[in-house]
Amino acid sequence: MIGAFYQPQLVLSDLSTLNTLPEREFKAGLAEVIKHGLIRDKSFFVWLEGHIDQLLARDPVALEYAVIRCCEIKSEVVTMDERENDVRAWLNFGHTFGHAIEAGLGFGVWLHGEAVAVGMMMAAELSQREGLLQKEEVKRIERLLIHSGLPSTGPKWSHERYLDLMSHDKKSRDGDIRFVLLDGLGKAIVKGGVKTNTVQLALNARMT
Repeated sequence: MIGAFYQPQLVLSDLSTLNTLPEREFKAGLAEVIKHGLIRDKSFFVWLEGHIDQLLARDPVALEYAVIRCCEIKSEVVTMDERENDVRAWLNFGHTFGHAIEAGLGFGVWLHGEAVAVGMMMAAELSQREGLLQKEEVKRIERLLIHSGLPSTGPKWSHERYLDLMSHDKKSRDGDIRFVLLDGLGKAIVKGGVKTNTVQLALNARMT
């Protein structure tokens, strides 16, 4: 195409709008912030552990850094996978379980970030049972989520109900639920072929 050229995309964020959010919605948004550190940048996750109180207080300097880093991480992931293969699915860490909770409860009963927080814990538990994550790493994720005012356990439903709700996930292929798991803090992977009883154990650990 004559005259065609690449134009970098800009992201504009008005951080002052965060001060208009109710406390519950603000905390729900932190789930997505934590997710970005877990899937791509361990050092950012460690930074969040040390600065969560500043974020909860809506300190503008801490918020600016967190928003910028999340935008950078999302850009990195999307750039690595422009055709939407497995890498971009990393951004859905916690969403397979989280969407099941939202759908099962009825959309709006829990905020999206609250469901994703529990979904991340379920995915972390599954990662541990798949030999990818250490127990202490799972506990670190839980501590940060709880400190952020987010839930870490989901509804006590039958395994069958969870599995049925998750079977509709867009990452499922030919009946196989493909999970976004953590191969250590800051490193997401997509894994299929996970045994049903292993998923059930992860669910048991995160239901109340």
